[in-house]
Amino acid sequence: MVHNVKQVGERRFRESFGRHYEDFNIGDIYEHRPGRTITETDNTWFTLLTMNTHPMHFDAEYAKASEFGKCIVCSPLTVALMVGMSVSDVSQKAIANLGWDEIKLTHPLYAGDTLTAESEVLDKRESKSRASAGLVSVKTTGFNQHGTVVCHFKRTMLIARRGHSVEDKVGY
Repeated sequence: MVHNVKQVGERRFRESFGRHYEDFNIGDIYEHRPGRTITETDNTWFTLLTMNTHPMHFDAEYAKASEFGKCIVCSPLTVALMVGMSVSDVSQKAIANLGWDEIKLTHPLYAGDTLTAESEVLDKRESKSRASAGLVSVKTTGFNQHGTVVCHFKRTMLIARRGHSVEDKVGY
């Protein structure tokens, strides 16, 4: 996580997070911490909020009869947590998320598992339509507490150049 502190007055400091376009280097890998232990309540609430009615996520008796033997974490929750974990490292200064590609769910997560993630910078290029920004593409990979890959995806974002982020404009 890129964490900067700038002085904004006498004996007064303000923290700032994220990377500007210039701060990304192809091949760099950012380990996102802290991790997140997923609870049964997280999983149940997420399925209810998203109107996901598949009983594999909230009906223990149903799930016992499945190949997993117990409830599994709703896969969009896994993706959402991984995106959230990566914000301070890769998209805190984003103007927009432009898309997610190649989302792969490679191993189930269960209540009680701890999810961590990392992102590798795959590509960056200047924006053709905005001189104040550039495009950055990353591959984010999620792991359970045993180091098993549970999910990975690619994401492309429009990232502000230094001096052009909302944070820069409003003095955050």
